[in-house]
Amino acid sequence: MVTRRDLLDRFRKEGRIVIVGASLAGVTAAETMRKEGYHGQITIIGDEPSEPYDRPPLSKQVLMGMASAMKTTIPRIPQVEDVQWRLGKAATRLDPDNRQVLLADGQKVDFDRLLIATGVRARLWPNEQESTLKGVYVLRTNEDAQKLQQHLNTAPEHVLIIGAGFTGSEIASVCRSKGLKVTVTERSASPLMSALGGEIGSIARQLQSEHGVDLRCNTTVTALEGDDQHRLRRAHLSDGSILDVEIAIVALGSIRNTEWLRGSNLAAGQLGITCDAGCRAFDINGIVTDDIFVAGDVARFPHPLYDYQLIVLEHWGNAMTQAETAAFNMVNLPTQRRPHLAIPSFWSVQFEINIKSVGLPPFADEVAIVQGSVERREFIAAYGHKGRIVAAVSFNQGKWLPYYERLIAQAAAFPPVAPAYDTTTPLQIKPAQFPATPIPSATPSIALTGYAPGELRAKYLENMPAAPKVAVSHP
Repeated sequence: MVTRRDLLDRFRKEGRIVIVGASLAGVTAAETMRKEGYHGQITIIGDEPSEPYDRPPLSKQVLMGMASAMKTTIPRIPQVEDVQWRLGKAATRLDPDNRQVLLADGQKVDFDRLLIATGVRARLWPNEQESTLKGVYVLRTNEDAQKLQQHLNTAPEHVLIIGAGFTGSEIASVCRSKGLKVTVTERSASPLMSALGGEIGSIARQLQSEHGVDLRCNTTVTALEGDDQHRLRRAHLSDGSILDVEIAIVALGSIRNTEWLRGSNLAAGQLGITCDAGCRAFDINGIVTDDIFVAGDVARFPHPLYDYQLIVLEHWGNAMTQAETAAFNMVNLPTQRRPHLAIPSFWSVQFEINIKSVGLPPFADEVAIVQGSVERREFIAAYGHKGRIVAAVSFNQGKWLPYYERLIAQAAAFPPVAPAYDTTTPLQIKPAQFPATPIPSATPSIALTGYAPGELRAKYLENMPAAPKVAVSHP
């Protein structure tokens, strides 16, 4: 009798795995597969011609001139050398019935199991003619970063940044450090509002103003205007003002790379590719597939700490941990598969402040400064949802975040008990002020067990922990 173990051993020796996406998630997955004892064929497909590279330095060290855009390559480790690379050849279609990926050059790549890690691309300026003006940029690829850095080095008189999310804010910080005049437009009431909420976003607004940024909140750019040489010259804003600018950097978020999956019968669209906690893709009927997996920025997956909502995380850490989980599950027995339940985390450096986050702030409805001082720009903000802590954000206080990460995993009560009492003001619970989004009905409280990523499992909490007895006020 042929057992599952027999089939797995044969697959590990003779299998064909295709990874579509030659960035951090794809390379991490290939490395993990080799470490798990998979000796079969691995093919990595990437639409960019360059070697896989790290993206976080592009908006920081590269624009500052501290690193070359073309020298952020992810080092190839020995385990990933023995793969077939198809770089500069975009995947254009998936044929799941025949288990083939079709490429832009007409080639077909066969697979037994497939990992989709196609990530996202920058959202371009919506007016196609204006977006091609000389001086209009986006920042996503190493080529984008190289061109923008070269133009910033020419000391332009006025830089416009459209969008005050993390990318836009980081670029604004770099420009001010170079002494450039910077105007930032943001359609929300504050920078970082969709990521950190309006309450903490107001602190980011003060921070930008203190560093000389001309910040225009509740304002959009209505048109970009060029000269006879097709060079950017002016920007028209919704407040009626007209700015003379040489550079406009479009930082309006990203688009998930799923168009090539149309007709594949997968649950793929503008929100990402839906998968289960084990990274197996769903088809359009909500039925899980057996041999198609998803990881990284393009994956839309459920998380028990957040009421099993389907979430997408465009974070460096998530790309790594989810790719490790997907790869592990692809080359091991179904009974050994593990869920991707890592607690989200990210970081950013802007205006001399190191901002770090654990958990999922946008899930919260309340926030409180639990440690430090906002005036000194050294503090911890804890986020709560229906009486439990769901996230924490630090400004130059990252050393305390592991403590709050444990509380989040335990579904501890909100507001949390701080490990150090160094706040200069009484604890106040305030509305987090995130943009309105539908919240599904609550499920029983969930906590995570285990400590290492591979050990994490979810469990129901019989009783919610009691809220700490501390003096708090609601404004």
